Amino acid sequence: MHQEELGVNMIGLEGVTAPQLSEVIGEIYDCALDPSRWPGACRTVAALCASTGGGICVHDLKQVQNDQLFVFGYQPEFLQKLGSQFAESPMAAVDIVSEIGEVNYLAREPAQLHESRFYREVLAPFGLTDMIWFPALRTGGRMASLHASRGDRRPCYQSHDVQLFKLLSPHVCRALAISDALDIRALRSDMLEKTLDALNAGVFLTARDGDVVYMNAAARQQVRVGRSIRLIHNRLSAVDPAAGAALARDIDAAARQDSISSWREHSVAIPDGTGSGYVATLLPIENGERSAILAPFAASVAVFMQDPIQVPLMPGEAFARLHGLTGGELRVLLALSQGLGGMESAEMLGISEPTVRTHLQRIFSKTGTTRQSDLLSLLHRSTPPVRTRNPVHVLGSR
Repeated sequence: MHQEELGVNMIGLEGVTAPQLSEVIGEIYDCALDPSRWPGACRTVAALCASTGGGICVHDLKQVQNDQLFVFGYQPEFLQKLGSQFAESPMAAVDIVSEIGEVNYLAREPAQLHESRFYREVLAPFGLTDMIWFPALRTGGRMASLHASRGDRRPCYQSHDVQLFKLLSPHVCRALAISDALDIRALRSDMLEKTLDALNAGVFLTARDGDVVYMNAAARQQVRVGRSIRLIHNRLSAVDPAAGAALARDIDAAARQDSISSWREHSVAIPDGTGSGYVATLLPIENGERSAILAPFAASVAVFMQDPIQVPLMPGEAFARLHGLTGGELRVLLALSQGLGGMESAEMLGISEPTVRTHLQRIFSKTGTTRQSDLLSLLHRSTPPVRTRNPVHVLGSR
């Protein structure tokens, strides 16, 4: 069997070899410390799944705007249309109930998509038939997602395309989480150690054998407090035994160059036993652009340790998670909350009025309400909890 054929079988993707996959993952990690490389990475991802367009979209819920970053293959008029109607799109509703890194595509239910107003008014006029994406970051009132799309000369996305995105999503999530935690412009400074000390996130750099070779000021303080994280024999460990084992395993995996395509953990929760703690995000740094940036420390792995930020990003997100609403149910609820009736909601969502009523009955059952007025009152009164049941919210957790 040829090496290239072996590579295809190893990862189970038609037309994509293991070396190709490792190369694109390395390209994604270079973007963590050098975001200017994202346009090339987005094009590489799109090319692997035969897409005509793609990029990264940032939804700012505080400013109620959508910014398309590093996008290609789209007409400006389409991007403007998508931005103005994103809040009412199937993509927005699905993202509310999706986990970070969870892959979705519009043509999962082709008949329902083609009947929707979103398809008629946003996709079809510009020759687009399908979009595939995953939410990659939630923080500080923003949500970022990576997406690709196909035009009318290509079929809708299939299972092997979804599998490719599932393999890449953990690495994109990690790269964006790291970029969000750091002042990237400061990292380009000649005074690297001084700028690392100015960061709020703890930065631990470890050698290939796991020994810590550098800690910035925030990291030293995290160790000094000692409720969640500590050093044992100059190795990073967690007070919680399970978290400590996971952290050691992932540091070892990140240090091994042959594991980059199979290393799947997004981040590690480091609880302190009191409902608080940190989230550790790991980055292999021996190869690519990231190795040049952190070369003075001769390190193999960077561990970024930060307090989790919990901010509800989209209308209804906390409510949907609290009551276990599906994406379809939430779309109906949000339409009704805008003052639309059943027929108007059905028209906006591209579904039948009986389907709206079915969703509404299920929402009643899940929320313990019996009338629409009581349901909407409950929605408007609901405020997100300060903390969820889990002690630490993990970016990219599944």
